[in-house]
Amino acid sequence: MPKSAGKRLIIAEKATAAKDIAGAIGKIPKNEDVFENDEFVISYAVGHLVELCLPGEMDKVRGKWSFASLPVIPERFELKVIEKNAGRLNALRRLIRRSDVVEIINACDAGREGELIFHNIMRITGTQKPTRRLWMQSMTPEAIRQGFAALRSAAEMVPLAEAAVCRSESDWLVGINSTRAMTAFNSRGGGFQLTPVGRVQTPTLAILAARELQIRDFKPRDYFEVHAEFGVASGSYQGRWFDENFQKSADENARAERIWDREAAEALVQKCAGHPGQVSEEKKPTTQIAPQLYDLTSLQREANGRFGLPASRTLKIAQSLYEKHKVLTYPRTDSRHLPEDYPSTVKATLGKLQEGDLATHAAHVLKNGWVRPNRRIFNNAKVTDHFAIIPTGVSPKNLDDFEMRVFDMVARRFVAAFFPEARFEVTTRITRVCGEPFRSDGKVITDPGWLAVYGKSAPVSGDTQTLCAVQPGESASTESIEIKENQTRPPARYNEGTLLTAMETAGKLVDDEDLREAMSARGLGTPATRARIIDGLLGDGYLLRQGRDLIVAQKGLSLISLLRGIGAELLTSPEMTGEWEHKLKRMEAGEFPRGQFMEQIQSLTRDIVDKAKNFGDGSVEGQFMDLEVKCPKCGSVGFKESYKAYECRGGCGLLIWKNMAGRELEREEVTALLTEKRVGPLEGFRSKLGRPFAAPVILDEEFKQKFDFGEPKDTPGAQLDFSTLPVIAEKCPVCAQGAIHDAGTAYVCSNTPACKFRMGKSLCQYEVPHEQVLKLIETGKTDLITRFISKKGRPFSAFLKIEDGRVGFEFEPREASSSKPGARKSPAKAGSGWRRKPAAKE
Repeated sequence: MPKSAGKRLIIAEKATAAKDIAGAIGKIPKNEDVFENDEFVISYAVGHLVELCLPGEMDKVRGKWSFASLPVIPERFELKVIEKNAGRLNALRRLIRRSDVVEIINACDAGREGELIFHNIMRITGTQKPTRRLWMQSMTPEAIRQGFAALRSAAEMVPLAEAAVCRSESDWLVGINSTRAMTAFNSRGGGFQLTPVGRVQTPTLAILAARELQIRDFKPRDYFEVHAEFGVASGSYQGRWFDENFQKSADENARAERIWDREAAEALVQKCAGHPGQVSEEKKPTTQIAPQLYDLTSLQREANGRFGLPASRTLKIAQSLYEKHKVLTYPRTDSRHLPEDYPSTVKATLGKLQEGDLATHAAHVLKNGWVRPNRRIFNNAKVTDHFAIIPTGVSPKNLDDFEMRVFDMVARRFVAAFFPEARFEVTTRITRVCGEPFRSDGKVITDPGWLAVYGKSAPVSGDTQTLCAVQPGESASTESIEIKENQTRPPARYNEGTLLTAMETAGKLVDDEDLREAMSARGLGTPATRARIIDGLLGDGYLLRQGRDLIVAQKGLSLISLLRGIGAELLTSPEMTGEWEHKLKRMEAGEFPRGQFMEQIQSLTRDIVDKAKNFGDGSVEGQFMDLEVKCPKCGSVGFKESYKAYECRGGCGLLIWKNMAGRELEREEVTALLTEKRVGPLEGFRSKLGRPFAAPVILDEEFKQKFDFGEPKDTPGAQLDFSTLPVIAEKCPVCAQGAIHDAGTAYVCSNTPACKFRMGKSLCQYEVPHEQVLKLIETGKTDLITRFISKKGRPFSAFLKIEDGRVGFEFEPREASSSKPGARKSPAKAGSGWRRKPAAKE
């Protein structure tokens, strides 16, 4: 590699990448957080260091959240530093400004987002120094050296950089303007009804809303199955009647084994009871190949299914295993493949796995030479910015329970991927009684293959069983026969695992072939952002979590109805993402101009605002469902649902408004209000000053809907009857003598007033999730929470921590400053904030 006058600054995306580069190009020594020799200075970002300013932060963009100030289309988008990453940006700024640095090399991840990270660093620092691009598909020393031998010019990277900037600015334009337009629309009647909208978030919500409406509209149907037990010389087995002539139809609930008429089922039982059956069977071998390596989405999906972990929790665990424990490779990947130059690395990694039975299985792979070129595993065309998640070979130490579980998932999948396929013998047996067929399925493992890594003998699915042997020509006696009655079930609600799959495959919902192809590699969101999208929907009040299920709140259904009702349905469809991706890919190839793309986005933005601004009297049409509840005023049954209210069908004029103080009432809450004339106290309301509050909602003597602001049972000084309050923890983390009770709007120790433990359910405009409250009580500290809002309306992240008997904030350590290395603020007392100022939604 020829030397040049002065030094070249290499900026990697992460510290680990900087270390790998330093090792590959000459074992460059490290001084604090910089690798440096006579030719190179190597440092790193920590992902995105800057972001686009919000409208109120731009010099020439002002205005309230009203139609008069919309649309907001800046002539130039301004950047601001992400507060928690300010130290890292300042460190890079100092290196960029050094007089001996004559060239800057972009070594951020090979992809659109990596290009945007570097582009924004260059822009905010204002440097004019020449740049080049180090493009690598893997981080092996050989791949890094090859990348340096073929550095790309700045001119070559312009199309990719333009596509990256367009994606960022377009999300801002559509997200900010749509959010403000829908908020202005919903706030026409008074108050402030925050209504966030985003290019990825809103179509994801629409997928959930469609399933919720399917469930609400579902009418169960009774059906019957006929099951029999048959006896032969070697034992007995089960069989189920089925219609041999069954064909799929428009009836999605129809199955070959289902009988819709009880009389037909009873006639079948009478016909077959006590009669012998003639047996025929078919045996055939089948195989099952090992599952592919994990990308982030598949890891999150399986961790949710196996352990109930939310997607965001799995991401945090995987990130900790990568950054802190260094036992896994980079987790924020959408690839399930490895680079084609990785077999030697894989062999070395397998040789370092020494954990229990995994060491035995890994040694078995190496002994048999099963690591060899295989495009299902090693495929450069399927490696994107990063490759699949695999172990690094570092021995796992000091992992907590869930960290060990996730590590074991990845390590076993890694080892199993190189094992041969599992082999089975599948038996299909038909027992024909009086001409009526009964089917029995069996599955026997003949070679475990990769299943040995999981200690399984055979995966049994559906109604398979281990079938006893039947001799050729042997007949079976009908030992018993019975009818089993059941009902069709509505489609299951999404959980985080199934929603991740729906987001990943959302391109299938797009009709246009080109747009569908454009989305095939991405879907809705990216592996790194999908967990944040789901958390955003929960935090914005669009979704509710019930166990593992995600339920669309009334606020979420109302948003989808609003967008479709005013003609902005494009915001609810993955089609917009597909169209953007199609054009951005053409832009990356130099086939679509940036200016034309942004003109189209600006036109779309104006159209969305105009549709909201000019939409009639606000009577939004939608897929509404009446409430079959008795009217407390006139006694008639039934309330007609509209976009804004439920109105008595009896004509007495009673209206129940859906929205009160910025919060949508759920159908169940409206039902309780109409039945009991009272519901709550309910969380999530906001005062005119933007302060959160909780209160019961009542119907007074004149059937007016209002708040009941009697003394809340959890206010200081109020007498609490702890025998009537739910217990959420048996032992107080402060005094260890009382229990922690749910007192309506706060969690309180039963040992009050001796014990001062009290924690509001809502802190700084964010309702703390129940699982984080339990973690705080059990361990003294929550996970990092990212949705608090300060008194100045700024979002911030913090841990909640119990200190000196009180709940306070503990902030993430910042980059060490030059004056006080390692300095950080002490935990702050948890309080409340003002109305939030949301950033652009993805």
